[in-house]
Amino acid sequence: MTITADTVTDVSPAELQRLLDAQRAAQAADPIPSAQVRRDRINRFIAAVLEHADELTAALDADFGSRPATTSLELDILGGMGTIAYDRENLEAWMAPVEVPGGLGGAFPTYVQNRPKGVVGVIAPWNFPVVLAFTPTVEALAAGNRVMIKFSDMTPRTGEVFARAVASRMAPEEVVVVNGGLATATAFTDLRLDHIFFTGSSKVGRIVGVAAARNLVPVTLELGGKNPAIVAPDADIADAATRLAAARHVNNGQVCLCPDYAFVPAAGKQTFVDAYRAAVRAHFPTYAENPDVVSIINDANYGRVLGLIEDAKSKGATEIVIAPDDERDRLPDPVSRRIPPTLLLDVPADAAIHTEEIFGPVLVLHTYDDVEEAIAYAAAGEHPLSSYWYGGDTEAFQRFLRDTTSGALSRNDFGLAYINDAVPFGGVGVSGSGAYHGKAGFDTFSHQRPVAQSELPTPFAAAFTPPLTPERVATAAGTVTAVLADTTSRLADEKG
Repeated sequence: MTITADTVTDVSPAELQRLLDAQRAAQAADPIPSAQVRRDRINRFIAAVLEHADELTAALDADFGSRPATTSLELDILGGMGTIAYDRENLEAWMAPVEVPGGLGGAFPTYVQNRPKGVVGVIAPWNFPVVLAFTPTVEALAAGNRVMIKFSDMTPRTGEVFARAVASRMAPEEVVVVNGGLATATAFTDLRLDHIFFTGSSKVGRIVGVAAARNLVPVTLELGGKNPAIVAPDADIADAATRLAAARHVNNGQVCLCPDYAFVPAAGKQTFVDAYRAAVRAHFPTYAENPDVVSIINDANYGRVLGLIEDAKSKGATEIVIAPDDERDRLPDPVSRRIPPTLLLDVPADAAIHTEEIFGPVLVLHTYDDVEEAIAYAAAGEHPLSSYWYGGDTEAFQRFLRDTTSGALSRNDFGLAYINDAVPFGGVGVSGSGAYHGKAGFDTFSHQRPVAQSELPTPFAAAFTPPLTPERVATAAGTVTAVLADTTSRLADEKG
């Protein structure tokens, strides 16, 4: 039988609960796994994925309709290996208790214990379903947890292979993969997990957050947004256009880090358009039947992206289609779900494309006379997952850093923070909450429990328990007076 989203069987709430109970019982039997156990689980999990790499790339190609094996290998199979190697290298150091200064000037020796949270639920997206399932899973395993993975129903063939691959190396009490549609996803978010890690749209992220809140389950949300790119007055405009053309077409624009719109100096508009067009044509000399093109994931998203383009055009935007002349009559193509690379100019403020993440090969181009206009525009919008600046480390760039907020920021290139294993990766506001990658991922899936100890001859709590003697009352009042006087003095010094 051919696997499609319609043929995937939902997993019942009772079966999901059984799987959770089994993992929770196994965790209770070994609540703080050793580094050796954690590393063994990570190694087996990664081996399971790599041993099925060919099947996974074939399944991804089938699920997308067209996705080159090399693209899947580079981005979906191998994309998280750097982070995973970094996790394994630092595992013992992160697990070790952290000594901190004792309370009341050292009277109570204290350290912080890094404990596994327990059972983590990972909800993977469709655009990079493998790497965005296994990277948070590996970091949850590094922190000593068990993991339940809900695979995207929009990539059902890949989900079937991935579940089989994981089961070949991992016991279900360690890591288990469940496939299914909306009913399974709803039941999954209703579980009383110890943490939920979700990657996907802001719309679905809100639903996951509400469902988790009913059980007081902590949530990490990795979402998206309208990522801005500003080409500064001092930038090489043609070079910036070339770099943006590459960034916009990773996975054919179906990446949460892709720039959605760009600002360029008004005087450099045509230079940008010409260089962008040339760069896209260099990446895709043909398009309609080019095997290197990644298809839009399904009919619904194909129609959604075309709808954003048509809405903008109907309101006065100018469309620049970048495709060979002899292919224009075959594009866009609903059968292969190929939308040609497109620039949209002069897009009016009321166009829907200004508020909805594009997730396709389309870039909105704005111009400015003063770069402060571009900075103000980016600052006024919802906080995106990533921001981009093309130009030098100038005063204008420093104002951009000061006045805008985003999950990450890269200057002169694409997604640089994402590939640095030493920094946390995550969104802010509508682009997400919480972070992972490296130590940040370990901390996300750990509970930092302070352990404080006392060897005092008398109980500490007795200092706050009746009788309230006149001496205690006077001491408390005197302390308030002294602290207030010190604070008032500090305020005066700072003003002076």
